[in-house]
Amino acid sequence: MNKFPPLKLRIAMIVYEALWWLLLPAALLYLRKRGRKDLVYAQHISERFGRYSKQFKNPVWVHAVSLGEMRSATPLIRALLERGETVLTTHFTPAGRREAEREFATEIAEGRVQPVWVPLELGFTYRRFLRHFTPKYGLVMEIEIWPRMIMACRKHGTPLFMCNAQYPQKSFDKDTKGLGLRAALLGGFAGGFVKSDDQRSRFAAAGMTNIHITGELRFDQPIPQHHLDTAADVREALTKGRPALTLTSVVEGEDPIYIDMIRNTPDAFFVYVPRAPERFDEVADMLRDAELNFARRSEILDADLNLHANAPKIDVLLGDSMGEMYFYLSLADRAIVGGGFVPKGAHNVIEPLALKKPVIVGPHIWTIAYPAHEAIAAGVCDNVQTPAALLQAVQQPTPVTENQITQFYEDHAGGVIRTLAAIDKAL
Repeated sequence: MNKFPPLKLRIAMIVYEALWWLLLPAALLYLRKRGRKDLVYAQHISERFGRYSKQFKNPVWVHAVSLGEMRSATPLIRALLERGETVLTTHFTPAGRREAEREFATEIAEGRVQPVWVPLELGFTYRRFLRHFTPKYGLVMEIEIWPRMIMACRKHGTPLFMCNAQYPQKSFDKDTKGLGLRAALLGGFAGGFVKSDDQRSRFAAAGMTNIHITGELRFDQPIPQHHLDTAADVREALTKGRPALTLTSVVEGEDPIYIDMIRNTPDAFFVYVPRAPERFDEVADMLRDAELNFARRSEILDADLNLHANAPKIDVLLGDSMGEMYFYLSLADRAIVGGGFVPKGAHNVIEPLALKKPVIVGPHIWTIAYPAHEAIAAGVCDNVQTPAALLQAVQQPTPVTENQITQFYEDHAGGVIRTLAAIDKAL
């Protein structure tokens, strides 16, 4: 077995640490700048340096950098709590931390869950972090690779696993070129719980050992019944019997495509949900400039998702809230998942399918190869290649039965049970 870390990685880590110290003022300035748009970025700064106010010893540590990772971790965290574990969650963005605080508010009050910021990538911050919490083991959601985190856990003796992991072909090809430093870091993990056999092959080729195929945790996500109930109450009032589509996780760069599609489909109702809260105002301006008849969720719905009595008739609802995706999806007959029309790639298609909603996604699906390819093969996901094909898919949708989606979903569920079993085996 090759010794970890190899010499090239040890040298690279010296340079990496030096660069972090050199750029630390810029990192703090970045947090301050982001804090002007979202105050949470600028709060609890001491946590970024490994200083924490609460004692929370020997938890299971789940690193979910942002919203998507936190949502995929939620069913697993629920299962860990049922086992009697306490759970520490770490995040880099406010979206991830807010989701943890919202989803586990009761457990946080009971002292069973604690969300904090992940430390900055410096040796002393992780030493403080690991001494303070002494986690039983760590689970890094998806494909996050934090060099100092990996090295510190190895030195401290904290088993660190990649969880619900995928290694897209595009990333694998890039990481294994040249010195291959990023791929070499995978050898520092204690193991990995990966989504498919293709993923296992890539992780193994990059040097990871102790790999287990566990599937996709998002198939086991809990669905808030309140979202379904309230959507049933307001759907007819908003759609007025029109075909309805929800655009989820729309990212910067693809708005013109979707707005043009909406303008060319005047007989349908749309729900438009940007990926990031800092884009809510920007997207509202775009919809206004396009002269679309829209309203913001915050304007026509109360805190409990009830429609105001004087709500106007609209063609587009702008979803300017976080944590209410199942409500937005429940308003629609079909979903369009964002990200697919920019090179960074599409976001997850599982939430719509959980509600038996057929999915449309753009050409760039390398980020969600599993389960997108399987969903396309099952006929429950339409992978359009151009804006013109998107418009056709919206105006002349391919028929999809509820039984098709149910069968697909049942074929891929069970990731939580498989992951728990794999954790026990891997440890």
